[in-house]
This record gives sequence, C-alpha cells and structure tokens, in this order.
Amino acid sequence: MATKIRLKRMGAKKAPFYRLVVADSRAPRDGRFVEEIGYYNPTLNPPAVKVDHERATYWLGQGVQMSETVRSIFNKAGLLEKS
Repeated sequence: MATKIRLKRMGAKKAPFYRLVVADSRAPRDGRFVEEIGYYNPTLNPPAVKVDHERATYWLGQGVQMSETVRSIFNKAGLLEKS
C-alpha cells in the first residue's frame, strides 16, 4: 500500500481547517485514512500547527511520502532538517 502524509480538509466554506493524516495515496482527499497525526489551521495569525512528532517520525521511518504542503508545514514546525 502506497501511503502518504497529506491534508484532509475540514471546516466551513471560506474557513478551512486541515487535519494531517496518513492515508493510502489512492484514497480521496477527504476519504478513508489510516491515522490522524495533527492539524493545521491557516486562518489564525500566525497559523496554528500541532503535530504528534513521535507518530510522524514513526511513519517517516516506515517510508511514507509527504505532500509538498505537508513538507513545508513540517519544516516550519521544525520536524525536518532543512536539506
């Protein structure tokens, strides 16, 4: 199963709120997922980010890929070393 860490959109119209989830890459954006590992709220100033670092490093160790947006969120949260 090809898995990815990506965003799942929640919230009302014009007020997005995202959950960081580990999901099968073939599943729909807001469909089934394996595990929820955090959230991202871009409507606040500064944007709110909460990531379960332990679970995120576990999944990255298992070879899970990240979407580009999640990669930038992880960089801002200090979870990834800049390379």
